[in-house]
Amino acid sequence: MSDPMALDSLKNALPDYAKDLKLNLGSVIGNSDLPAQQLWGTVLATAIASRSAIVLRELEPEAKANLTPEAYTAAKSAAAVMAMNNVFYRTRHLLSDHEYGTLRAGLRMNVIGNPGVDKVDFELWSFAVSAINGCGMCLDSHEQVLRKAGLEREVIQEAFKIASVIQAVGVTLDAEAVLAE
Repeated sequence: MSDPMALDSLKNALPDYAKDLKLNLGSVIGNSDLPAQQLWGTVLATAIASRSAIVLRELEPEAKANLTPEAYTAAKSAAAVMAMNNVFYRTRHLLSDHEYGTLRAGLRMNVIGNPGVDKVDFELWSFAVSAINGCGMCLDSHEQVLRKAGLEREVIQEAFKIASVIQAVGVTLDAEAVLAE
């Protein structure tokens, strides 16, 4: 399932005031019902999206060990392309001038069409990254694809639970690192 060392290292690094995060980190990763590829792709993509070097350094080796080389690359690709798409589509959505929505995007995102892994897994990882980046349009789009592919809401919720906990752990550990300087 998961290497308790990486999780223990992150949990031990969390301050006492973040006890809930310690417990949640253990449950969303250590007790996840997601298949290994979906779990570890989600963990890797959201660790990247969290922008926390501490979280990424701790979780990446285990993600790499639990993913095929293709899935490892695809999870990183999901984080990369969604970093772009989430800003682009969120901005389009937030602008009061809706004419921007009629303009051609003109951005390459070929990896979405051919991610090198099961399309459902890639969509799940893209969805989880979109949760961290807060793009409602992307969340809706990926959620619809996942539901159409037969994923239950509980599975989709697992992805954004992982995203929320990894993001919170990253924010907390990064803040503590700054305060310790």
